[in-house]
Amino acid sequence: MNYGEFGGQYVPEKLKEKLREIEKEFVEATKDEKFNKEYMYYLKQYVGRPTPLYFAKNLTEYLGGAKIYLKREDLNHTGAHKINNAIGQVLLAKRMNKTQIIAETGAGQHGVATATVCSLFKIKCKIFMGKEDIERQQINVQKMKLLGAEVIEVVKGRGTLKDAVDEAFNYLTNHQEVFYLIGSAVGPSPYPEMVKYFQKIIGEETKKQILTQENKLPKAIIACVGGGSNSIGMFTDFIKEREVEIYGIEGAGKGLKTGLHSSAIYNNKIGIMHGMKTYIMQDDKGNMQDAYSISAGLDYPGVGPEHAYLNLIQRVKYDSITDEEALQAFKILCKLEGIIPALESSHAIAYSIKIAKKYNKSEIIIINLSGRGDKDINTVIK
Repeated sequence: MNYGEFGGQYVPEKLKEKLREIEKEFVEATKDEKFNKEYMYYLKQYVGRPTPLYFAKNLTEYLGGAKIYLKREDLNHTGAHKINNAIGQVLLAKRMNKTQIIAETGAGQHGVATATVCSLFKIKCKIFMGKEDIERQQINVQKMKLLGAEVIEVVKGRGTLKDAVDEAFNYLTNHQEVFYLIGSAVGPSPYPEMVKYFQKIIGEETKKQILTQENKLPKAIIACVGGGSNSIGMFTDFIKEREVEIYGIEGAGKGLKTGLHSSAIYNNKIGIMHGMKTYIMQDDKGNMQDAYSISAGLDYPGVGPEHAYLNLIQRVKYDSITDEEALQAFKILCKLEGIIPALESSHAIAYSIKIAKKYNKSEIIIINLSGRGDKDINTVIK
């Protein structure tokens, strides 16, 4: 599937055959009442959905502008939104009689979610993770191993998320029998569509909850964007609501002018990476540039193809937040609300701090709190 000029399948022919097989099964599964019922059963009884939509009263008073609500994906089993997609894709893999799953991970939340569902459904699991991310996300590495996954250290490149995805695709190309459980809304079709399908529950719940609690839609919704799974999950059910302003927040790292950032959309260069056409970080000669962010989950030199399209048609405003701004937002939420957010989510919180006073006190901003920050404590202390 393409999103305008973005998306597609830029992969070797033998991999296209595998993708066609996955797409056929996925389309059939989405129409299968039994499959969808089983998926919703695990979301409710195992993951703990629906997650609360929480009015952050103290943060609202501190900012002195719009009412701030938090969609509490951090309260999911395994501590982030990643489990929504992992449950859906593992059920698809079971439906296809796959006996081994591979996955990539940066911050480790997708790795933990994948290891969790593989343990639950008794499927072998390999997780590819960059050397640098292993060092800064040791807690999640140990969780994956406890859950029975084999963690493969990727030493190529900078040893971050992009390199982990590269290695996972290489493994998939040479091991056709495995199922690659991609964690973000990236990669060749049908992966962006699949991840969106299994994450759109976030926005669907949010819309119902805010209409129940406030009897109106929010003025704005905000989510962080690396590859873009939590954000596309939040945005999807609101895109048709033209009065709702939508913000996607990338990592500005040490500053956009320093070159040490992960703002692929800001970089504004279109290329092909990981089987998709999208905005990627590259120089004027087309060479891939390294991404950088204090947040391992945002440290990715591209963005999901639907985000690229939403930027092009200007339905979503994409902006960025620096490491320093994210760290300050992390501390503010800890002290004001007693909630320790993931550094990824802290980028969205920081942006709400910037724009809250643009809105009046009767208007609403909803932030997707995509994960909890236990995994980031050592980074923050350092």
